[in-house]
Amino acid sequence: MTGDATSMRTIAIVNQKGGCAKTTTAVNLAGALAEDGARVLVVDLDPQAHATLALGVDPEAVDENLYEVLADEGGAKRLAEVVAPAGERLHVAPSGIVLSALEQKLAQERAEARVERLLRALAEVASSYEYAIVDCPPNVGLLTFNALRAAQEVIVPVEASHFAMHGVEKLLETIALLAERLGIAPDVRILATLYDGRTRFAREMLAELRERFGDACFDTVIRHSVKLREAARRGVPVARFAAASNAAADYAALAAEVAGVAPLASLSESAPAAPREIVIEFRDAGAHDVRIAGDFNGWVPDRGVVSSTHHEQGTRVWRKILQLSPGTYEYRYVVDGEWREDPANPKRVASPAGNAHSLLVVR
Repeated sequence: MTGDATSMRTIAIVNQKGGCAKTTTAVNLAGALAEDGARVLVVDLDPQAHATLALGVDPEAVDENLYEVLADEGGAKRLAEVVAPAGERLHVAPSGIVLSALEQKLAQERAEARVERLLRALAEVASSYEYAIVDCPPNVGLLTFNALRAAQEVIVPVEASHFAMHGVEKLLETIALLAERLGIAPDVRILATLYDGRTRFAREMLAELRERFGDACFDTVIRHSVKLREAARRGVPVARFAAASNAAADYAALAAEVAGVAPLASLSESAPAAPREIVIEFRDAGAHDVRIAGDFNGWVPDRGVVSSTHHEQGTRVWRKILQLSPGTYEYRYVVDGEWREDPANPKRVASPAGNAHSLLVVR
């Protein structure tokens, strides 16, 4: 697929705190979107060049990188020349340590012009991509200003910890101030990362994050996984390194949520019958957050689902109300960030990733 100048979505991955899976998210969201058929450009704005390395490109081996694009007055037209292939439908605009000198290089330029360098460069390649995913450095400086000026959307990866959540509040305030100063209004959303649902602390932090930030949080949760580090070492997104892993499933779910995948229709090829209300329940005394995802909502947890909770005999019950036409549907629960089959439903089917999906038949 090929986009046009008006349809390319630029998404900045921003957090001034290191170690929050910012680069991991940039690389693997891009990889998942590419696996879904989109043409994606990863823009590595971090002088450490970790996204460049994670996509199999040696920053020391390239003749030119984003510095030449952003530092020179006419450099915007050179972005297509420095872009390197990183797989089918996936390219990377590489970084390098020299990019840390950009602020000093542009010190005498007008403030408005300095922060629009990336915006102008991306306009030159917008017809070639549907997404530009920008990996920002772990600070709020000129490079991050450029990313925010170019982006329509911002994703803030947040580790499920108390200090990380305190930091994200400050970061959101900073982004709001910068957006006002730059005259922009990006859509800012929060992504829980490095999640370990085996610990009560992580489950409580996830619940607190969602309570505090509400609809600004993605439904998708990125679980801690060694496969992500192994994929980065191999220089490929996890979707290509370990397609059946939980990590690949998590980023595939994020990609579906970002892309706004429409629910799949009933499996019947004829005109579907009128949807009917289907109610299913999940019971777990120890769970804090339960969502449902399936082929009826594009595998985006709780999209289009009316959800409520109550207690029965000391056990918390999550009630999920779906509007479904007759047909057969595959689904799973997401319980405190962990994907699970429905323990109350013995009907199951193997998934392409090697896991089991619960099977719902609507007659």
